[in-house]
Amino acid sequence: MSESKLIYDLKATIPKIRDIVEERKKEFKENFKTNESVFKELCFCLLTANFNAYKSIIMQKEINEGFLTYSQQKLEEELSRLGHRFPKARAQYIVEARKYSKNIKDILKKFSSGKSAREWVVKNIKGIGYKEGSHFLRNVGFFDVAIIDYHIIDLLERYRIIERPKTLTKNKYLEIEKTLEGMSKTIDLSLGELDLYLWYMETGTVLK
Repeated sequence: MSESKLIYDLKATIPKIRDIVEERKKEFKENFKTNESVFKELCFCLLTANFNAYKSIIMQKEINEGFLTYSQQKLEEELSRLGHRFPKARAQYIVEARKYSKNIKDILKKFSSGKSAREWVVKNIKGIGYKEGSHFLRNVGFFDVAIIDYHIIDLLERYRIIERPKTLTKNKYLEIEKTLEGMSKTIDLSLGELDLYLWYMETGTVLK
């Protein structure tokens, strides 16, 4: 297989879920309305690191305002009760990130692109790497970053577009992102949209 084959298959997929993708895009833009809503989405992405995205969605809905108000101990207890794999570490990261909860939207608005905003996020939010930072920014309306997780890597490897990296370093992440960016231009999608279609091709679902 090849990149041209993946693009062909993508084009066949787009009509099937275009409406769902457009709905997700609206939701992502809604997430950027307030500092609090942006911070809650950051907390969701902190939960997803080395953990299940679907379960993290359930936890985000359950905890909701607690991301802003719970003590670290209470947050850890809730994450443990809900079955998170790393309740202690995630509670710590969320509480530490609260120093930005009242101005994170305003901080992000200063950046001209998701890629530049991502550098700030990765540098300043403990527990966030390039994948989680990209996920967070896409989920609040920055569509120029790629979310490269093992689902996407599996798909690209299967189509023989990349070789599976032993570790996903910053340089390797940016290299794969550049490959996806070329594909997105060919098919006239943003990187954020492309991720949703690729995720659907690999998993049969469209989450967030």
